Amino acid sequence: MHVLIAGGGVGGLTLALMLRERGIACTVLEAATEVRPLGVGINTLPHAIRELAGLGLLPALDAVAVRTRELRYLNRFGQEIWVEKRGTWAGHDVPQFSIHRGHLHQVLWTAARERLGEPALMTGARLASFAETAEGVRVDLADGRVATGDLLVGADGIHSVVRAALHSQDGGIRWNGIQMWRGAIDWPEFEGGDTMIVAGDMREKLVLYPIAAGSRPGMRLTNWVVCAQIGDATKPPPRREDWSRPGRLEDVLPHVARFRIPFLDVAALVRATPEFWEYPMCDRDPLPFWTRGRVTLLGDAAHPMYPVGSNGASQAVLDARCLADAIAAAPGPAALAAYEAERLPKTAEIVRSNRRGGPERVVDVVSERAPDGFARLEDVIAREELAAIAGGYAAMAGFAAPR
Repeated sequence: MHVLIAGGGVGGLTLALMLRERGIACTVLEAATEVRPLGVGINTLPHAIRELAGLGLLPALDAVAVRTRELRYLNRFGQEIWVEKRGTWAGHDVPQFSIHRGHLHQVLWTAARERLGEPALMTGARLASFAETAEGVRVDLADGRVATGDLLVGADGIHSVVRAALHSQDGGIRWNGIQMWRGAIDWPEFEGGDTMIVAGDMREKLVLYPIAAGSRPGMRLTNWVVCAQIGDATKPPPRREDWSRPGRLEDVLPHVARFRIPFLDVAALVRATPEFWEYPMCDRDPLPFWTRGRVTLLGDAAHPMYPVGSNGASQAVLDARCLADAIAAAPGPAALAAYEAERLPKTAEIVRSNRRGGPERVVDVVSERAPDGFARLEDVIAREELAAIAGGYAAMAGFAAPR
């Protein structure tokens, strides 16, 4: 059994490491010619970290990430709406990590290179086409190289070539009209140096969390995201070349002017960031199937979702565990079908929930009912209603704290 993995991102590399643990050979086909620590901050939830810890990666992650202690939802005035412990503070046996995406990727790439060997990691290997053969799957790369294997897993992201081949009539990328500006900067730590903040209202939101140690004591590498509704779902998404382009202060500063966070000057944080980027908030409709014969999808290629609830990378890790187990149990196309049956319904539900706001809906509901703030939160919303929104999402996505 030899598995070809198109895409050397978080999901693809985790799958490669999982397969190696089970004695199954694989080759990662990574389109980039050079692997560099790109991106900004992400969160990885305990159910995913548990899988990475099982691969022996917890010390390496601890060295480059922050163990998130608490998540706070605030309105734009900084008034608390909902607060919950996270990771080990919530009773999990492993942490939630706030981490630079590039650092997470580097941990996985380094582990894959050491354990699988350089020949198993092909760079500059952009997939052009693939076809099933009598013996398995043949992949033709853009540079003329050919790779063959028994199975092909498309872990090649939201712009997946594999997905496009399996679903030529797919409706394409969907934009909800929200633009995101994302940056990271060395900044004085706030609220203990291990707290994640989601603040705002129906118009604008701020997401803020430390992702690594800072340049000196009392500092943290701090990730920030500003989200603003600038269009609506009837508009086509920005062109692909407009994704991850440098952001401009004149575009983002008007959207932070309404924030009044007591412990943070949001405008100063944004102004001090030497370089940041803008992205459209996009996903795709859930698919009717991921698998055809010896080919399947994983991670963002299968179920790209809005970055709500800290679930994108975590669900890719869970995909990898499920698929590796399925291939070990029943090598061949049957494994892919079993994997799809397990993971497609669960991830489709998360995609749909994220479109409704996911756990961040607590902010939306309160800001809709009390746009100018409140004297007493209980006059606006019952704690039970807040708990149903936040706790219901955690249970549905599989990372609810143990009771």
